[in-house]
Amino acid sequence: MNEEILYSVNNRVATLTLNRPERRNAFTFPMIHRWADLLIEANSDDNVRVIVVTGAGGAFCAGVDLDVLAAIDPSALSRRDFLTDEIHRVARAVEASDKPIIAAVPGVAIGAGMDMTLMCDIRIVAESARFAESYINLGLVPGDGGAYYLPRLVGVAKALELLLTGDTVTGVEAVALGIANTVVPDEELMQYTQALAERIAAKAPIAVKLIRRSVYQSQDVDLRTSLDLIASHMGVIMTTQDHKEAMAAFREKRAGVFVGK
Repeated sequence: MNEEILYSVNNRVATLTLNRPERRNAFTFPMIHRWADLLIEANSDDNVRVIVVTGAGGAFCAGVDLDVLAAIDPSALSRRDFLTDEIHRVARAVEASDKPIIAAVPGVAIGAGMDMTLMCDIRIVAESARFAESYINLGLVPGDGGAYYLPRLVGVAKALELLLTGDTVTGVEAVALGIANTVVPDEELMQYTQALAERIAAKAPIAVKLIRRSVYQSQDVDLRTSLDLIASHMGVIMTTQDHKEAMAAFREKRAGVFVGK
């Protein structure tokens, strides 16, 4: 039996590849468990500085496998728990990560598959990419964070339009809306994403971690609190070995060599 998620590390970049191409990478419970566990593993691995998530077979993810959905115990509690105890493991692992997570999106990312891209920090999409918050078409609500992430990217009005219609968004449209960062030809998707990930991985890792953390923490606090937070981070980071190395590399016009200390 093929592994449902492939995992590799190359040049400090960990890549998770969803690997059920015959089902457009629709996920099962074991797959969700593995997905969350690999994110946690990558976050704790000092040899990893950036994480990439993508899909095999020309698709990112078609959401939860409908056979899994149909097999859930019909009680309200069981149906709630299937989200909070199973599907939401990935969202919680993403939130807990100190390392940037990039979604490389080929083909479809629909329903929870779209939500799984929205929770990433950066989205690079292929020309074939198609996004849809398709829950409404099944008489459902966005179950994996779509109602949280999407308004923060496109604004409330556009988010509600996409959530209430289930309309499909192309890769080019996703960039225009702010859902995606960049659209590239399909054959260049992984090369482009790996290059971007390696550029970030080459930066001082403590600074990368604190920038990511500060941006997300600042979404839910007032300006004074955000400024106090960043002042504390600055006070700490200016004492690090990596800061001294970055200053020396800048003066000597060379690439810095950073050790995360």
